[in-house]
Amino acid sequence: MFVIEIEYKVELEQVEPLIEEHFAFLDKYYQKGLFVVSGRKEPRTGGIIIVKNASRSEVEELIKEDSFYRENVADYKITEFLPARVGQGFESLAT
Repeated sequence: MFVIEIEYKVELEQVEPLIEEHFAFLDKYYQKGLFVVSGRKEPRTGGIIIVKNASRSEVEELIKEDSFYRENVADYKITEFLPARVGQGFESLAT
């Protein structure tokens, strides 16, 4: 499982025009069953995506499809982790 941390490196005015295309990117990988949850940070400095059922190399490749990546408006940090405990209702996330 991976956490993708997105950190904007430009003002929100430069990010906003790319949001709809970013949402389409998210939808694509939710439909493929790779994205588990995503959302923006507060304060609004970027976002987080949780990925399951993918290798690190797959994650590295798929982020290149994101409009934020393509337009160089954000940095991406990928962290792998192995869930050892999960809350009730989230058993499918355990390794």
